[in-house]
Amino acid sequence: MATPTKPRRRATAVAGAARAARGSALYLDDRLPFARWLRPQLRKLFPSHWSFLLGELALYSFVFLLLTGAFLTLFFKPNPDVAFASVREISLEVRGGLLMRQLHHWSATVFVLSIVAHLCRVFFTGAFRKPRELTWLLGVVLFVMVLANSFIGVSMLGDQLAFSGLREAQGLLLSVPLIGTYLSAFGFGGAFPGDAVPRLFLTHVILIPGILLAAVPLHALILTWRQKHTERKATATAEDKVTGGPFFPYFAIKNGATALFTMGAITLLATLVRVNPVWEHGAYTPGAAPPSAQPFWYYGVLDGALRLTPAWEIPVGGYVLQVGLWIPMAVLTAFFLVLLAYPFLERRRTGDTGHHQLLDRPSDAPVRTGLGVAVLTFFTVLWAGTWVSAAPPAVTAAPGPAAPPPAPAALLTVPAGTYQAVIVGLRVAVFVLPVVAFLLTRALCRRRGPAGGLRPGRLRARRLRPPAAPAAGNGEGRPPCGERPCVRRATCGGISR
Repeated sequence: MATPTKPRRRATAVAGAARAARGSALYLDDRLPFARWLRPQLRKLFPSHWSFLLGELALYSFVFLLLTGAFLTLFFKPNPDVAFASVREISLEVRGGLLMRQLHHWSATVFVLSIVAHLCRVFFTGAFRKPRELTWLLGVVLFVMVLANSFIGVSMLGDQLAFSGLREAQGLLLSVPLIGTYLSAFGFGGAFPGDAVPRLFLTHVILIPGILLAAVPLHALILTWRQKHTERKATATAEDKVTGGPFFPYFAIKNGATALFTMGAITLLATLVRVNPVWEHGAYTPGAAPPSAQPFWYYGVLDGALRLTPAWEIPVGGYVLQVGLWIPMAVLTAFFLVLLAYPFLERRRTGDTGHHQLLDRPSDAPVRTGLGVAVLTFFTVLWAGTWVSAAPPAVTAAPGPAAPPPAPAALLTVPAGTYQAVIVGLRVAVFVLPVVAFLLTRALCRRRGPAGGLRPGRLRARRLRPPAAPAAGNGEGRPPCGERPCVRRATCGGISR
């Protein structure tokens, strides 16, 4: 007779933990009935194409941005007199500070890049159409806030590059007639730099991130979860068909891998690529020439537009209207306003008021695709204005305090005469190249067409072209068409097939 043995201690612990977990789940579900709501949510289908993960890429870079920003906030001193010294201390003396700065910088860069890629994907596929206009509007507002916060973050470091851009922003405020001095006093609180750094710090760390923390989940989770996701025409042919994998475990595992990939790629960039070396720019010195280097995403397009716009001034009633300063900001403002209203503008132009769950191929909407390529070409030409800088003239100054170390040179430095020729060429290109890009893209999309790479007219013409028929018979022992009944004459044009 076998003697009973006691269960092992490990098996007893596992069984007890399982009973405790089951009892806790039943206890919570009895009072907060999550199971009835959670079960269908875990089975909700999500798309499998890689382009749908661009939004998740932006989400995870935003999370990384918040984590690194929280670390930097502990050491940064938001005072114009010591801001540069604190940034330099973080970079060179705080253990891991330079890595955190570069992680923060590359998180912001990847965040903006992924937003742009996600915006292009939504625009070119028509995912902004009814019933997703609210998601589009919220996404555009988030894009504007992210760009503004990025510019604020790079402008409060206290180095020559940061304060040069901030000085240009103050000049733009002061150029506004009647209220320019009030706007400058509201933003700077006195003579430059005034109280700009503490105010920018609060805006950069508390105000805009707080709004983003509320708006990003609304845009990425709540609205998207409540609506059916869009379908690619390659996987679905009906508006009411749902394809994809369940949220758990399929999409949850894919999201986890995307998060790890995003953070790993940002960490690799931050480790191997040095960015924004403020100690080379030096502290801000009033009257000194700004360094030729320009921020990659935060100011490049606007700075290029300022370089390409002529310095027009119009005196009116004792005021000098700085039209040359207003044109770039007016262009950017008009662009974002049109971007906000584009779903409604396209609906009015096409008369399409139906619900859309299927995505368009870019060739299905030639005008929309042409407009998107033209806008990208326009901003690329503006950004190209920052690639070239004029070589500064040689100046012999009297002995004085030591000058700050020179900043890195621009991508291309040319003589003053060549620089003026490049600027003139870019001024012509900013009007010509977008039009050319629009016409070529529209023609290419119309040539490809919505069906098999051919326009519908050409496809019908090929089908209706009669083949060469033999003089008698058709090679199959049947009389030629016209000598026997043909039930398909109404559809095939009298051709026996």
